[in-house]
Amino acid sequence: MIHFVLLISRQGKVRLTKWYSPYTQKERTKVIRELSGVILTRGPKLCNFVEWRGYKVVYKRYASLYFCMCIDAEDNELEVLEIIHHYVEILDRYFGSVCELDLIFNFHKAYYILDEVLIAGELQETSKKIVARLIAAQDSLVETAKEEASSISNIIAQATK
Repeated sequence: MIHFVLLISRQGKVRLTKWYSPYTQKERTKVIRELSGVILTRGPKLCNFVEWRGYKVVYKRYASLYFCMCIDAEDNELEVLEIIHHYVEILDRYFGSVCELDLIFNFHKAYYILDEVLIAGELQETSKKIVARLIAAQDSLVETAKEEASSISNIIAQATK
């Protein structure tokens, strides 16, 4: 089981967090500070697994971001590396070569994509096509809602003149 997902920039800024196990806000802050210190100081030639507090943290660096997932000690690290890569590939397809700014300005989409891939810390969807179709459907719903809101506000503006 995946306990949490962190996306951390090379400067140590948190870009995305998703918690599947209960942590208080104080514990979350401590975990982020502790793990970012451990992961950011590791050399690039070292393996992508870190033993931490009885768990394993699996991470992978893509461009300027570290994608980290905390798993149980007995879980398969290579499977989690594949899940990370799967998530990054879906982000790449959606944003067209995803970068840190895409995740900063469209964080809601990054969370939505993560929620389509993982549910309750377990892999839900392995098909990139299905995830892309679901995201496209959600985008069209958002556009429809924006158009309806715009037309309603136009009607109200004309009625109040």
